[in-house]
Amino acid sequence: MTFTHSTAQQPPPAGPVTVPPFAVISGAQVQQALQGREHQIVKLVEAAYRLHAAGESVNPPSVFLRFPDRPSSRIIALPASIGGEGRVDGVKWISSFPQNVADGLPRAAAVLILNDHDTGYPFACMEASIISATRTAASAALAADRLSRGRPRPAHIGFVGTGLIARYIHTFLAGTGWSFDTIGVCDVSADSAAGFRCYLEQSGATGWIAVHDSAEHLIRSSDLVVFATVAGRPHVHDPSWFAHRPLVLHVSLRDLAPEIVLASANIVDDAEHCLRAETSLHLAERRTGNRDFLTGTLESVLAGRVTPPADRTVVFSPFGLGVLDLAVGKFVYDEVAGSGDLQVVDGFFHELRRYG
Repeated sequence: MTFTHSTAQQPPPAGPVTVPPFAVISGAQVQQALQGREHQIVKLVEAAYRLHAAGESVNPPSVFLRFPDRPSSRIIALPASIGGEGRVDGVKWISSFPQNVADGLPRAAAVLILNDHDTGYPFACMEASIISATRTAASAALAADRLSRGRPRPAHIGFVGTGLIARYIHTFLAGTGWSFDTIGVCDVSADSAAGFRCYLEQSGATGWIAVHDSAEHLIRSSDLVVFATVAGRPHVHDPSWFAHRPLVLHVSLRDLAPEIVLASANIVDDAEHCLRAETSLHLAERRTGNRDFLTGTLESVLAGRVTPPADRTVVFSPFGLGVLDLAVGKFVYDEVAGSGDLQVVDGFFHELRRYG
């Protein structure tokens, strides 16, 4: 297999239909294309949410591959299609193996395949753990900004779970203008909490950094709470911990017991996706038999159709839509192609004549 450098882009819609060149984009290239562009990526994610709400997307349910011999692990396929100026189809294939952390490896690994809109041919395969973390963090930063309007801007943030996703969320918050008087840190692993504290100090984070030995202490002392864990079932059960009505970014989706969900105003990215796969919202629906506890979607807040209440805890639960991965992935592809560093695999598609 040989690689060549090319500036080739997808063929324009008009003219002869040709097979697009197939490129491989490394994690280093992905990171370089995205680094320092927090404002731009948040706007890109917001535009993707609006396209999705307008019906200019296809985002079927994710497919979970689970293993009887490895019950804590899974691999998820997120197929999607998004319209707009950067219309593209594709799929993210992302694994979650929590035991990797003990071996010094990241929990998640992923690739993203982009397919040409006109021919269906794949034209890029790129490292996607960075893309996945980026779109998650951009969504969280967008939600933190929009859902905190109408209430005092949070000055005390707490992170429950201190892995890669927590780091990216903090990076995106800092990169879009947030600063905090205190930053709380809590993790079941003392080493992870210490590592996250080290990251915060090295990143130049302002404010006092406090490592908490319990989620309760962290939640009670934070007006913005980020859940970024690998919890498979609720581990936070007491609604009184939220008596001060914080804004909660429930990124990991399975931390909160149904009684906390039912006592809160709940904003989702997509109800059909969020209320499945044993999420906290799914458990609340099972308990009540309805979805009356949902306040609205993030897009409905962006459009001004829904205003989150200031007198209740507001919980944002994003399932993580494949269309966001596509939007960010297409941005990366265009940036790498525009720089002239696209690594094209010569002759990747071989059988191109129907009858030989």
